[in-house]
Amino acid sequence: MEKQKQRKFWEWQKVFLYVYDALAVNFSFIAVRYALSSSTSPIDFLRSFEVFLKWPLRFLFVTAAYILIFKVLQLYDSVWKYAGAHELFQVVIAVLVGGVLSTGIDRIGYALKLFEIANFSSRTYIGITITLIILVGGMRLLLRSFLRLEIKDADFTKKASEKRVMLVGAGSMGIIMADDLQSHGYRKGRPVVFVDDNINKQGKRVRGIPIRGGSENIPEIAKQYKVDEIILCMPAVRAERQIEILKIAMKTGCSLKKSPSLLEMSDQESALKKVRDVEVTDLLPRPEVKLDSKICEYLTDKVILVTGGGGSIGSELCRQVARYSPQKIIIFDNYENNAYTLKNQLDDEYKGDPATFIRIGSVQDEKRLQEVFEEFKPNVVFHAAAHKHVPLMEECPNEAVKNNIFGTWNTAKKAMDYGVERFIILSTDKAVNPTNVMGASKRVTEKIIQYMNKITTGTKFAAVRFGNVLGSHGSVIPIFETQIKRGGPVTVTDPAITRYFMTIPEAAQLVVQAGGLAEGGEVFVLDMGEPVKILSLAENVIRLSGLTPYVDIDIEFSGLRPGEKLYEELSLDEEMKNRRMTANNKIFVTSPIDFDEDELLATLEELRRAAPEDVRRLLKVIVPNYVENKREENCAD
Repeated sequence: MEKQKQRKFWEWQKVFLYVYDALAVNFSFIAVRYALSSSTSPIDFLRSFEVFLKWPLRFLFVTAAYILIFKVLQLYDSVWKYAGAHELFQVVIAVLVGGVLSTGIDRIGYALKLFEIANFSSRTYIGITITLIILVGGMRLLLRSFLRLEIKDADFTKKASEKRVMLVGAGSMGIIMADDLQSHGYRKGRPVVFVDDNINKQGKRVRGIPIRGGSENIPEIAKQYKVDEIILCMPAVRAERQIEILKIAMKTGCSLKKSPSLLEMSDQESALKKVRDVEVTDLLPRPEVKLDSKICEYLTDKVILVTGGGGSIGSELCRQVARYSPQKIIIFDNYENNAYTLKNQLDDEYKGDPATFIRIGSVQDEKRLQEVFEEFKPNVVFHAAAHKHVPLMEECPNEAVKNNIFGTWNTAKKAMDYGVERFIILSTDKAVNPTNVMGASKRVTEKIIQYMNKITTGTKFAAVRFGNVLGSHGSVIPIFETQIKRGGPVTVTDPAITRYFMTIPEAAQLVVQAGGLAEGGEVFVLDMGEPVKILSLAENVIRLSGLTPYVDIDIEFSGLRPGEKLYEELSLDEEMKNRRMTANNKIFVTSPIDFDEDELLATLEELRRAAPEDVRRLLKVIVPNYVENKREENCAD
C-alpha cells in the first residue's frame, strides 16, 4: 500500500513538472519580449502582442520542442531529492539545446509562413534562455527542498535521536546519507563529523558537517565527537581497504554500519532503508565473484532439480539458477517449511517465471525420487542434500552413510536413468584426507560420481568441493552470536584452528558456474582464499556486537571435537599434480584419481547392511587415507 502511494506521488510529480515547464517556456518568451519592448505598461504590450496570440502554432511547436529535449535529457527521471551540481548542469544543457531548436523553429516557421513572426534579436533568445534556466532550475531546487523536508505529520511528534553519527567518506554516498539523516529530522541519528582520506577535503565542511582527518584517526575523532554510530559510506573503495577501515573503526566500540552502493538504491527509496549492520563476512578478504553469463546458458529454458533445495546452500542455488531463465525449478527437500518460504520468495521476485515447484521427500527414498524424476524429467540436477554436522555424524555414522552415500547413489542413478544432462554434487574440503565420518562419506560420493560418469555417456557427472560457508545452518557465527547474547563465554575448540570460509551467495554462484564447465568426472575445487583463524573470527564477532573480547565477553577453549582437524585441505596430493585453472580464475579442476571400481561396488553393498560399529572400517576400505577418530558412543539404526 505504501509503495503504491509512493508510486502515485512520483507520477503526479512528473505531471506537475511537465505542466510547469510548458508554462515556463511560454512565460519566459512573453516576459523577455515585454522587458525589451518600449511599452510602458503591460496592457500596451499585450495589445502590441496580439499578432503572436493569433498564431498559436508557434507556441505549440516551441513548447513541444523544449519538452521533448527535457525528456530526452532525462530531466523528468532525476531523483530531485538528491539533486546536485550534475542535475543543474543537465538543466542548463537542456535549456541551451531547446533554445537552439526553438530558434530554428522560428526561422523555418517564418520562412514557410506558418506563423507571422519576425526574426527576433539575439538579445531576445539570450534573455529567454537565462530566464528559462532560472525558472526550470529554480523549481527543481524548490522541489528538492520540499522533498527533503517532507515528513509525515505523525513524524513531527517524534523526538530527534540523540545518537551521534560519524560518516566515513565525504563523497557522493556520504553526502546522500547526511541529507537523508537531516530530512528525517535526525530521528535516526545526527551526523556530527565526516572522516575522509582525501587531504584536500580535510578541514572543510559538507552540509555544515566538519571533515576531520583520515581513516587512521577514526578512534580519536570518535572519542572527540562522542560518536555512537559509524556508517561506512565508501561503496566504491576496494574491498581490502574497506576491511582495513572497518578494523580501525572496530576499536572504537561504536555500532558499525555500511551504506548501500548507488546501484543498490532505487529512485524512490531513502538510502537509510538500505543501511545495514557490518557483518563478519565484511571482514573476510573475499574479492567479488565475476560470473561468465555465457557459461551459465546451460540453465536457460531447462528444468532444474535441486535436492536439499530448502537448505541454506540449496536455497541460494535456486535463487542463482532463477537468474538464468530456466523453464522450471524443482525444490526437493524433506523439510517443508524452508522449501515453502523459498518458493514464495521466488514467486514474488520472478512473478512465476520460472515456474517453481516443491516436492517433499528424501533422497534415501528411491520410490519418491522415481516419482519426481518421472513427473518433471529434469535436465540439470544440483545435489545439495546431505548431513554435514561433523560431531553428529561421528555419533550416528549409519545416518551419514544412508543420506550422504546412498542418497547420492539413488539420485545419481535416477539422473542416469532419465538422461539428465548434468549432475553436480556439493562436496567439502573435509573429504580431503578425512578424519571424520562426514568427510569420509563425502569422499565416497565423489568416487560414486566418477564411477557413474564412466558407465554413462548421456550425463555429465561432476563434484564441487569447497570449505565452510558463513551463515549456513549450524555454522560457527550464529553459535558465537547466541553465546554472546547469553553473556558468554564464547567457545573455540583450539586457539590454532583455522578454516576456509566463503559466503553463501559466493559458494552458490561458483557451483552454478562450475556446472557449466563440467565435461564429466571432474572434482572442481573453489578458490577459498586464505584460511581464517576461528579465534580471530570469534574476536571480531564480539567486537561487532559492541563488546570487548576478554573484557566484556570471555573466550574459552574446549578442545578439538571428535573427527575435527586443526586445519582443512582443499586437494589431495595426487590431485595437485594435475590441478589446473578453468575459464573462471576462482575455480580449479582436478583430474579423476583411479580406484578399484569393483571394490567400491562390493564395499557399498556391505555398507548397506553394516552395523554402526562396522561403518568406519568399511569407509576406510573405500577411502584408504581416512584416519579413524575412535569414539565409543554410536547411534543405532
